[in-house]
Amino acid sequence: MEGSSISKTCDPLCSVDERGSDSFKENYKQKTDLWKALTILAFVTAGAAVTNHSWVASHQDLAMASVFTLGYAGIIIEESLAFNKSSVALLMAVTLWVIRSIGAPSVDVAVHELSETSAEVSQIVFFLLGAMTIVEIVDAHKGFKLVTDNITTRKPQLLLWVVAIITFFLSAVLDNLTTTIVMISLLRKLVPDCNFRKLMGGVVVLAANSGGAWTPLGDVTTTMLWIDGHISSSRTIQDLFLPSAISLVVPLALISLSGAIEEREEEVSYSISSEQMAPRGQLVFGVGIASLLFVPIFKAVTGLPPYMGMLFGLGVLWILTDAIHYGDSRCQRLKVPQALSRIDSQGILFFLGILLSVGSLEAAGILKDLANYLDSHISSVELVASVIGIVSAVIDNVPLVAATMGMYDISSFPKDAELWQLIALCAGTGGSILIIGSAAGVAFMGMEKVDFLWYLKKVSGFAFAGYAAGIAAYLAAHHFHDSLSTITAQLPLFSSS
Repeated sequence: MEGSSISKTCDPLCSVDERGSDSFKENYKQKTDLWKALTILAFVTAGAAVTNHSWVASHQDLAMASVFTLGYAGIIIEESLAFNKSSVALLMAVTLWVIRSIGAPSVDVAVHELSETSAEVSQIVFFLLGAMTIVEIVDAHKGFKLVTDNITTRKPQLLLWVVAIITFFLSAVLDNLTTTIVMISLLRKLVPDCNFRKLMGGVVVLAANSGGAWTPLGDVTTTMLWIDGHISSSRTIQDLFLPSAISLVVPLALISLSGAIEEREEEVSYSISSEQMAPRGQLVFGVGIASLLFVPIFKAVTGLPPYMGMLFGLGVLWILTDAIHYGDSRCQRLKVPQALSRIDSQGILFFLGILLSVGSLEAAGILKDLANYLDSHISSVELVASVIGIVSAVIDNVPLVAATMGMYDISSFPKDAELWQLIALCAGTGGSILIIGSAAGVAFMGMEKVDFLWYLKKVSGFAFAGYAAGIAAYLAAHHFHDSLSTITAQLPLFSSS
């Protein structure tokens, strides 16, 4: 097995780059050199154009749109180019702000715009940094065994539903990427059959994305909307829980009724790993989960941004782990400094680059022009959100949601408006339609070596059915509530008062 051969020669804490280098050597194809050369040539050409101040000053929108399109293309085909998408995102962000500094009325104006954008983006970056570190600490202590060890069923049909439900609620508290990694690791112990494990992994992706859509902590896009004041935690949970649950239940029911499970009526045989929970693992699990759940409470009580509550929770957990493992040199990997070295810092830098890039487009007024175009051609808010969800199956939902936040003004669409809630639902669940549409899907693809076409044939149809059912459930509930309010207001008892 390829994973076992790597583990024999590579230290468990080795970098992703070392493993990626081995994989690159095995899968190297000479034709990729041509793509790399063309990509580098395109970036050089774009750089040369940027240096032409007079042209950029008079064609700012065209220059920024071209750079953004080129950078986004590089992100989409990063596997073919063997370039890390984080590096492309950072280069794109800097280039766009250079163009903005040239096209703005003055450099001071561009610097002021950059300062405002950086202040907004840094809140999300700090939030992600704190959340990912807390989850990594809990995982290092094997705290999630408290959840996984309680899965004892051997019936394939029941196991499918149990894993999906656990993933759905776990993703709501943590995030869809971390939950997917934890649950796929669990499936390797629960399901030895490779083909059935792939199907179960596809269900994990569906459940993780659906579970992440109905809480501010479950998905980066809902976190972005929440931090920026477009949605509130209470209304999001209240209005999006049922549609999110339906977006999972529908594909689960369809999969259960299909032949995929009926062909495997035999019981699944598995054995849970004998690895022991780290010292005080239950305490760390409890404090870690409590820290995550405390964030919206902290925001409501203090009025401070959510990232402050997340950093507070991280500080508490840091002191706790230092006290628990004081003087024990064998437990260094269980402390926060080691956890910080293991979190997905590349992913954080990718979000930073994308959000800064979208901020430059917003500062230049390009997103506002796009919003006006959509308003004049697509008047339905429901259709706009649905289209965004479909597109998020192909393109990363982070820049899509970031762009939408810049396209529509909060004064026109206030907090918890139908548009923002639908975007949170559609961007989250729409990413399940294709395996490349979400961070959860990409993680599943890498961990289980699942290819694009397999997911398209086995899971995408079920995912789309759930996506459509979730939207229909939200619209039905929303319009029912509006109709009920109208009828109630017309009753004599209420109208007289």
